[in-house]
Amino acid sequence: MSEKRHVVHGLIVETLHTSYVLFKIIIPIVFVTKLLTDNGVTAWLGNLLAPVMAVVGLPGEMGLVWATAMMTNLYGGLAVFASMPTAAHLSVAQVSVLTTMMLIAHALPLEVSIAQKAGSRFASMAILRVGSALLLGVILYHGYAASNYLQQPNQALWQPTPTLPGWEPWLYGQVENLLFIFCIIFVLLALMRLLEHFGLMSWLTQRLKPFLAILGMHQDAAPVTLIGMLLGLSYGGSLIIKEAQSGKLSAQDIFLSLALMGLCHSLIEDTLLMAVVGGHWSAILWARILFSVLMVAGIAALLRIVPTALKQRFFY
Repeated sequence: MSEKRHVVHGLIVETLHTSYVLFKIIIPIVFVTKLLTDNGVTAWLGNLLAPVMAVVGLPGEMGLVWATAMMTNLYGGLAVFASMPTAAHLSVAQVSVLTTMMLIAHALPLEVSIAQKAGSRFASMAILRVGSALLLGVILYHGYAASNYLQQPNQALWQPTPTLPGWEPWLYGQVENLLFIFCIIFVLLALMRLLEHFGLMSWLTQRLKPFLAILGMHQDAAPVTLIGMLLGLSYGGSLIIKEAQSGKLSAQDIFLSLALMGLCHSLIEDTLLMAVVGGHWSAILWARILFSVLMVAGIAALLRIVPTALKQRFFY
Protein backbone atom coordinates (compact mmCIF):
# COMPACT_ATOMS: atom_id res chain seq x y z
CA MET A 1 0.00 0.00 0.00
CA SER A 2 2.82 2.37 0.89
CA GLU A 3 4.40 1.66 -2.51
CA LYS A 4 1.17 2.65 -4.27
CA ARG A 5 1.00 5.86 -2.23
CA HIS A 6 4.61 6.55 -3.17
CA VAL A 7 3.82 6.10 -6.88
CA VAL A 8 0.73 8.34 -6.69
CA HIS A 9 2.66 10.97 -4.72
CA GLY A 10 5.41 10.90 -7.35
CA LEU A 11 2.86 11.32 -10.12
CA ILE A 12 1.23 14.26 -8.36
CA VAL A 13 4.59 15.97 -7.84
CA GLU A 14 5.53 15.36 -11.48
CA THR A 15 2.14 16.66 -12.65
CA LEU A 16 2.48 19.78 -10.51
CA HIS A 17 5.93 20.49 -11.93
CA THR A 18 4.88 19.85 -15.55
CA SER A 19 1.68 21.90 -15.13
CA TYR A 20 3.58 24.76 -13.49
CA VAL A 21 5.95 24.99 -16.46
CA LEU A 22 3.00 24.91 -18.87
CA PHE A 23 0.77 27.30 -16.90
CA LYS A 24 3.56 29.90 -16.78
CA ILE A 25 3.12 30.06 -20.56
CA ILE A 26 -0.65 29.67 -20.80
CA ILE A 27 -1.84 32.21 -18.22
CA PRO A 28 -0.03 35.33 -19.55
CA ILE A 29 -0.77 34.38 -23.17
CA VAL A 30 -4.53 33.93 -22.68
CA PHE A 31 -4.77 37.31 -20.92
CA VAL A 32 -2.83 39.06 -23.69
CA THR A 33 -4.96 37.34 -26.33
CA LYS A 34 -8.15 38.42 -24.56
CA LEU A 35 -6.97 42.04 -24.46
CA LEU A 36 -5.95 41.99 -28.14
CA THR A 37 -9.30 40.52 -29.17
CA ASP A 38 -11.28 43.01 -27.08
CA ASN A 39 -9.31 45.89 -28.59
CA GLY A 40 -10.00 45.01 -32.21
CA VAL A 41 -6.74 43.32 -33.22
CA THR A 42 -8.53 40.15 -34.31
CA ALA A 43 -10.99 42.14 -36.45
CA TRP A 44 -8.07 44.03 -38.03
CA LEU A 45 -6.33 40.73 -38.80
CA GLY A 46 -9.58 39.39 -40.30
CA ASN A 47 -9.78 42.37 -42.67
CA LEU A 48 -6.14 41.81 -43.59
CA LEU A 49 -6.85 38.17 -44.44
CA ALA A 50 -10.02 38.88 -46.46
CA PRO A 51 -8.22 39.11 -49.85
CA VAL A 52 -6.25 35.94 -49.00
CA MET A 53 -9.49 33.97 -48.65
CA ALA A 54 -10.12 34.31 -52.39
CA VAL A 55 -6.95 32.28 -53.03
CA VAL A 56 -8.55 29.29 -51.28
CA GLY A 57 -12.01 29.85 -52.79
CA LEU A 58 -13.68 31.39 -49.73
CA PRO A 59 -15.62 34.64 -49.20
CA GLY A 60 -13.60 37.47 -47.68
CA GLU A 61 -15.67 37.39 -44.46
CA MET A 62 -14.15 34.01 -43.66
CA GLY A 63 -10.90 35.84 -42.96
CA LEU A 64 -12.40 36.96 -39.64
CA VAL A 65 -13.29 33.34 -38.81
CA TRP A 66 -9.73 32.15 -39.41
CA ALA A 67 -8.23 35.18 -37.65
CA THR A 68 -10.36 34.51 -34.58
CA ALA A 69 -9.32 30.85 -34.55
CA MET A 70 -5.65 31.80 -34.89
CA MET A 71 -5.83 34.37 -32.10
CA THR A 72 -8.06 32.43 -29.70
CA ASN A 73 -9.02 28.80 -30.43
CA LEU A 74 -11.21 26.63 -32.65
CA TYR A 75 -14.35 27.26 -30.59
CA GLY A 76 -13.88 31.01 -30.93
CA GLY A 77 -13.49 30.70 -34.68
CA LEU A 78 -16.56 28.48 -34.99
CA ALA A 79 -18.63 30.89 -32.90
CA VAL A 80 -17.82 33.65 -35.41
CA PHE A 81 -18.47 31.25 -38.30
CA ALA A 82 -21.93 30.36 -36.95
CA SER A 83 -22.86 34.05 -36.65
CA MET A 84 -22.16 34.87 -40.30
CA PRO A 85 -25.03 34.69 -42.85
CA THR A 86 -22.49 33.72 -45.55
CA ALA A 87 -21.73 30.47 -43.71
CA ALA A 88 -25.15 29.05 -44.64
CA HIS A 89 -24.35 29.33 -48.36
CA LEU A 90 -20.99 27.56 -48.39
CA SER A 91 -20.44 24.19 -50.03
CA VAL A 92 -19.05 21.15 -48.23
CA ALA A 93 -15.78 21.66 -50.11
CA GLN A 94 -15.49 25.27 -48.91
CA VAL A 95 -16.22 24.34 -45.29
CA SER A 96 -13.69 21.50 -45.56
CA VAL A 97 -11.03 23.93 -46.78
CA LEU A 98 -11.79 26.44 -44.02
CA THR A 99 -11.92 23.89 -41.20
CA THR A 100 -8.68 22.23 -42.34
CA MET A 101 -6.90 25.58 -42.35
CA MET A 102 -8.25 26.25 -38.87
CA LEU A 103 -7.03 22.85 -37.66
CA ILE A 104 -3.49 23.56 -38.81
CA ALA A 105 -3.32 27.19 -37.66
CA HIS A 106 -5.26 28.00 -34.49
CA ALA A 107 -4.49 29.29 -30.98
CA LEU A 108 -1.12 30.45 -32.29
CA PRO A 109 -0.11 32.81 -29.44
CA LEU A 110 -0.55 29.97 -26.94
CA GLU A 111 0.56 26.92 -28.91
CA VAL A 112 3.56 28.53 -30.59
CA SER A 113 4.68 29.86 -27.19
CA ILE A 114 4.56 26.29 -25.85
CA ALA A 115 6.65 25.15 -28.82
CA GLN A 116 9.09 28.01 -28.18
CA LYS A 117 9.45 26.97 -24.53
CA ALA A 118 10.23 23.43 -25.68
CA GLY A 119 13.00 24.65 -27.98
CA SER A 120 11.76 25.90 -31.36
CA ARG A 121 11.95 29.42 -32.73
CA PHE A 122 8.65 31.29 -32.38
CA ALA A 123 8.83 32.82 -35.86
CA SER A 124 9.74 29.59 -37.65
CA MET A 125 6.90 27.64 -36.02
CA ALA A 126 4.34 30.42 -36.63
CA ILE A 127 5.37 30.74 -40.30
CA LEU A 128 5.28 26.96 -40.71
CA ARG A 129 1.74 26.67 -39.38
CA VAL A 130 0.22 29.66 -41.18
CA GLY A 131 2.05 28.93 -44.43
CA SER A 132 1.11 25.24 -44.31
CA ALA A 133 -2.53 26.08 -43.65
CA LEU A 134 -2.61 28.33 -46.71
CA LEU A 135 -0.74 25.85 -48.89
CA LEU A 136 -3.00 22.93 -48.00
CA GLY A 137 -6.03 25.22 -48.39
CA VAL A 138 -4.97 26.03 -51.95
CA ILE A 139 -4.32 22.35 -52.75
CA LEU A 140 -7.71 21.28 -51.39
CA TYR A 141 -9.57 24.12 -53.14
CA HIS A 142 -8.14 23.31 -56.56
CA GLY A 143 -8.45 19.56 -55.97
CA TYR A 144 -12.14 19.79 -55.07
CA ALA A 145 -12.85 22.26 -57.89
CA ALA A 146 -11.09 20.16 -60.54
CA SER A 147 -12.87 16.96 -59.48
CA ASN A 148 -16.20 18.68 -58.83
CA TYR A 149 -16.21 16.84 -55.49
CA LEU A 150 -18.18 18.00 -52.40
CA GLN A 151 -19.80 20.92 -54.22
CA GLN A 152 -23.20 20.35 -52.58
CA PRO A 153 -24.45 22.84 -49.93
CA ASN A 154 -23.07 22.27 -46.45
CA GLN A 155 -25.36 20.96 -43.70
CA ALA A 156 -23.82 21.51 -40.25
CA LEU A 157 -24.85 19.07 -37.51
CA TRP A 158 -23.94 21.49 -34.70
CA GLN A 159 -23.45 25.18 -34.13
CA PRO A 160 -21.52 26.54 -31.14
CA THR A 161 -23.33 28.77 -28.67
CA PRO A 162 -22.04 32.34 -28.48
CA THR A 163 -19.59 33.08 -25.67
CA LEU A 164 -21.03 35.34 -22.99
CA PRO A 165 -19.43 38.82 -22.99
CA GLY A 166 -17.43 40.16 -20.07
CA TRP A 167 -14.47 39.10 -17.99
CA GLU A 168 -16.27 36.98 -15.38
CA PRO A 169 -17.55 34.23 -17.75
CA TRP A 170 -14.18 34.29 -19.51
CA LEU A 171 -12.23 33.87 -16.25
CA TYR A 172 -14.52 31.03 -15.18
CA GLY A 173 -13.91 29.29 -18.49
CA GLN A 174 -10.12 29.70 -18.21
CA VAL A 175 -10.06 28.21 -14.70
CA GLU A 176 -12.04 25.22 -15.97
CA ASN A 177 -9.57 24.79 -18.84
CA LEU A 178 -6.56 24.87 -16.49
CA LEU A 179 -8.09 22.30 -14.16
CA PHE A 180 -8.91 20.08 -17.12
CA ILE A 181 -5.35 20.37 -18.47
CA PHE A 182 -3.95 19.47 -15.02
CA CYS A 183 -6.10 16.33 -14.87
CA ILE A 184 -5.17 15.31 -18.42
CA ILE A 185 -1.44 15.73 -17.70
CA PHE A 186 -1.80 13.53 -14.60
CA VAL A 187 -3.57 10.84 -16.64
CA LEU A 188 -0.99 11.02 -19.44
CA LEU A 189 1.95 10.72 -17.05
CA ALA A 190 0.26 7.78 -15.33
CA LEU A 191 -0.42 6.17 -18.70
CA MET A 192 3.21 6.57 -19.77
CA ARG A 193 4.35 4.99 -16.49
CA LEU A 194 2.03 2.03 -17.11
CA LEU A 195 3.19 1.64 -20.70
CA GLU A 196 6.81 1.66 -19.56
CA HIS A 197 6.08 -0.82 -16.73
CA PHE A 198 4.47 -3.37 -19.07
CA GLY A 199 6.99 -2.85 -21.87
CA LEU A 200 4.41 -1.39 -24.24
CA MET A 201 6.34 1.85 -24.67
CA SER A 202 9.34 0.07 -26.18
CA TRP A 203 6.98 -2.04 -28.33
CA LEU A 204 5.29 1.13 -29.59
CA THR A 205 8.55 2.94 -30.32
CA GLN A 206 9.89 -0.08 -32.22
CA ARG A 207 6.77 -0.13 -34.41
CA LEU A 208 7.11 3.59 -35.07
CA LYS A 209 10.86 3.45 -35.70
CA PRO A 210 10.68 3.20 -39.55
CA PHE A 211 8.11 5.99 -39.68
CA LEU A 212 10.20 8.25 -37.46
CA ALA A 213 13.33 7.50 -39.47
CA ILE A 214 11.59 8.88 -42.57
CA LEU A 215 10.86 12.03 -40.60
CA GLY A 216 14.44 12.28 -39.33
CA MET A 217 13.43 11.76 -35.69
CA HIS A 218 14.88 9.53 -32.97
CA GLN A 219 12.66 6.79 -31.56
CA ASP A 220 12.69 8.45 -28.11
CA ALA A 221 10.51 11.21 -29.56
CA ALA A 222 7.76 8.73 -30.45
CA PRO A 223 5.67 8.66 -27.24
CA VAL A 224 5.28 12.41 -26.75
CA THR A 225 4.80 13.03 -30.46
CA LEU A 226 2.06 10.43 -30.61
CA ILE A 227 0.32 11.93 -27.56
CA GLY A 228 0.45 15.40 -29.10
CA MET A 229 -0.91 14.16 -32.42
CA LEU A 230 -3.78 12.28 -30.80
CA LEU A 231 -4.73 14.57 -27.92
CA GLY A 232 -3.34 18.04 -28.55
CA LEU A 233 -0.29 20.30 -28.52
CA SER A 234 -0.89 21.56 -24.98
CA TYR A 235 -0.62 18.00 -23.64
CA GLY A 236 2.10 16.75 -25.97
CA GLY A 237 3.91 20.08 -25.64
CA SER A 238 3.93 19.89 -21.86
CA LEU A 239 5.53 16.45 -22.02
CA ILE A 240 8.07 17.43 -24.66
CA ILE A 241 9.08 20.45 -22.54
CA LYS A 242 9.79 17.94 -19.79
CA GLU A 243 11.78 15.75 -22.21
CA ALA A 244 13.67 18.77 -23.53
CA GLN A 245 14.68 19.79 -20.01
CA SER A 246 15.89 16.24 -19.31
CA GLY A 247 18.27 16.36 -22.27
CA LYS A 248 17.08 13.03 -23.72
CA LEU A 249 16.18 14.48 -27.12
CA SER A 250 18.33 16.49 -29.52
CA ALA A 251 17.31 19.97 -30.63
CA GLN A 252 16.47 18.61 -34.09
CA ASP A 253 14.29 15.82 -32.66
CA ILE A 254 12.42 18.36 -30.56
CA PHE A 255 11.89 20.73 -33.50
CA LEU A 256 10.65 18.00 -35.84
CA SER A 257 8.37 16.58 -33.16
CA LEU A 258 6.92 20.02 -32.49
CA ALA A 259 6.52 20.65 -36.23
CA LEU A 260 4.58 17.41 -36.68
CA MET A 261 2.45 18.09 -33.60
CA GLY A 262 1.85 21.67 -34.70
CA LEU A 263 0.59 20.69 -38.14
CA CYS A 264 -1.31 17.60 -37.09
CA HIS A 265 -2.48 17.48 -33.47
CA SER A 266 -5.61 16.56 -31.55
CA LEU A 267 -6.65 14.10 -34.24
CA ILE A 268 -9.52 12.88 -32.07
CA GLU A 269 -11.28 15.88 -30.50
CA ASP A 270 -10.55 18.62 -33.02
CA THR A 271 -11.25 16.43 -36.05
CA LEU A 272 -14.63 15.38 -34.65
CA LEU A 273 -15.42 19.02 -33.84
CA MET A 274 -14.78 20.09 -37.42
CA ALA A 275 -16.73 17.12 -38.77
CA VAL A 276 -19.93 18.14 -37.00
CA VAL A 277 -19.82 21.64 -38.52
CA GLY A 278 -19.41 20.20 -42.02
CA GLY A 279 -15.72 19.48 -42.60
CA HIS A 280 -15.22 16.35 -44.73
CA TRP A 281 -12.92 13.54 -43.56
CA SER A 282 -10.98 13.66 -46.83
CA ALA A 283 -9.64 17.07 -45.78
CA ILE A 284 -9.78 17.40 -42.00
CA LEU A 285 -8.21 13.98 -41.35
CA TRP A 286 -6.59 12.21 -44.30
CA ALA A 287 -5.28 15.21 -46.25
CA ARG A 288 -4.05 16.81 -43.01
CA ILE A 289 -2.14 13.68 -41.94
CA LEU A 290 -0.59 13.08 -45.38
CA PHE A 291 0.33 16.73 -45.85
CA SER A 292 1.87 16.98 -42.35
CA VAL A 293 4.00 13.87 -42.81
CA LEU A 294 5.27 15.03 -46.20
CA MET A 295 5.95 18.53 -44.90
CA VAL A 296 7.93 17.31 -41.88
CA ALA A 297 9.83 14.79 -44.01
CA GLY A 298 10.77 17.70 -46.28
CA ILE A 299 11.87 19.80 -43.33
CA ALA A 300 13.97 16.88 -42.03
CA ALA A 301 15.67 16.59 -45.43
CA LEU A 302 16.31 20.34 -45.43
CA LEU A 303 17.81 20.28 -41.93
CA ARG A 304 20.28 17.61 -43.01
CA ILE A 305 21.93 20.04 -45.45
CA VAL A 306 21.52 23.31 -43.54
CA PRO A 307 24.62 24.40 -41.59
CA THR A 308 24.33 24.07 -37.81
CA ALA A 309 24.70 27.82 -37.27
CA LEU A 310 21.72 28.56 -39.53
CA LYS A 311 19.62 25.84 -37.88
CA GLN A 312 20.30 27.32 -34.47
CA ARG A 313 19.50 30.82 -35.72
CA PHE A 314 16.26 30.13 -37.58
CA PHE A 315 14.84 26.84 -36.30
CA TYR A 316 15.95 26.11 -32.73
